[in-house]
Amino acid sequence: MILSDESITESNKSVEIRPFGFRDKIGYLCGDLGNCFILGLVNSFLMIYYTNVLGISGVIVGSLYFVTKLCDAFIDIAVGRLCDTSKLTATGRFSPWVRRMKYPFCAIVVVLFLPFVHDFSATAKIIYICCSYFIYGSLLSTVNIPYGAMSAAISSNPDDRVSLSTYRSIGSAVGGGATGFFIPILMYKTLVDGSQVISGQHFLWIALGCATLAFIFLTLTCQLTTERVRVEKKERVPVSVLLKGLLRNNALIVLVIVDLLIVINQGLSGTNMTYLFNDYFHNKEAMSVALLFTFGSLILLAPSASWLTKRFGKKEASVGALLFSVVMYVVMYFCHITDAKIYLMLLFLATLGAGLFNLMIWAFMTDVCDYHQYVTGDREDGTVYGVNFFARKIGQACAGAIGGFMLAIIGYQSSSTGGGVQNSAVQENIYMMANLLPALCLFLAAIILICLYPLNRKKTLEMEATLNKCNGISK
Repeated sequence: MILSDESITESNKSVEIRPFGFRDKIGYLCGDLGNCFILGLVNSFLMIYYTNVLGISGVIVGSLYFVTKLCDAFIDIAVGRLCDTSKLTATGRFSPWVRRMKYPFCAIVVVLFLPFVHDFSATAKIIYICCSYFIYGSLLSTVNIPYGAMSAAISSNPDDRVSLSTYRSIGSAVGGGATGFFIPILMYKTLVDGSQVISGQHFLWIALGCATLAFIFLTLTCQLTTERVRVEKKERVPVSVLLKGLLRNNALIVLVIVDLLIVINQGLSGTNMTYLFNDYFHNKEAMSVALLFTFGSLILLAPSASWLTKRFGKKEASVGALLFSVVMYVVMYFCHITDAKIYLMLLFLATLGAGLFNLMIWAFMTDVCDYHQYVTGDREDGTVYGVNFFARKIGQACAGAIGGFMLAIIGYQSSSTGGGVQNSAVQENIYMMANLLPALCLFLAAIILICLYPLNRKKTLEMEATLNKCNGISK
């Protein structure tokens, strides 16, 4: 049974709760802001820390990312099921997970960047990175999945959910943009000869700072948001029945494939930008600006996101934005730019296109959760988010593997002294990777979305009316 937004029933007594408002938006923003202080650090800089501080080869790092993320993907689904079948508390079903698991999640981030590991043997280093990275991925699931599923529980109103998706993306942009801008400035140390190399000790302090900020903002999420749409705990359904329901949700299947490609692009873009500006342009200041662009464009697009979805629909607006990004990356590749400033200007335009889809993705997910109820009659938000995060982890696994193996294929030289000098052929190949790989991923995502995703603007409005009637919610 789904309880209305206006009241909840607990111990057979009706309790009035406050209406949806700005407090919920800020609270939900804080969740991704906190997460992205950690994700921005790990996704964009952990590989360069492994290769240029610990001296581990790109092949080993790529293999680690692939295997670990595959394991994490199955953990995502398990956490999603646990969320759906856990006891409904006074604060909801999803918020308690974030409240409890933020402690070990923030702690493991510091463990990833312990500088004394530099002095370990090669075998000990590999054991250390495998164990710590696997634990990190598992703990990320216990925070990120309930946080994502929480958006559908905060409000049943589609406009509210679009605003939550937009605010979440703003939080992601601020957190990711801050890490992208400041970490390249802070991660280097200057040697006596005036040269600058990446510092393991600096990374430890960076990790401590990011973990502290993440803890603060995740705490604010739990305090400021309210879960209004609540589903009473139900008996566990057989796996075969659950799988049949998920397979009927073709909107979820298509979005999973599209999101997989988008996540591969995001993972590769963060890593490629780091290597591009470190080894091709040799410009750490431009690296900061580039990583800021990747996230900052979301803030510029946020005010127009609601208007675009109402005017064109999520699907239609996102497809146009993705194709625009494809064109920009192809232009940058064929122009073969050597001036970092010119490249940054074109990169900013390219990130605008991909940024609009990132603003919409969580609104897509709430539609997919509704569609699951629409076609099966069951509300399985945690499981649906778990399946989506399964795909995202597969995408992250592929991105890590592709990035690591591509570095090995092009002949990138790892170093344990803060960075080595790459020859001109390697530098040119880094430039190719940074432009053609995003273009390919975004093009495939746009084609699949426009051809196969069933929830256009008309269908979404029809589904909303049907579910409101079934759930007894009046507009």
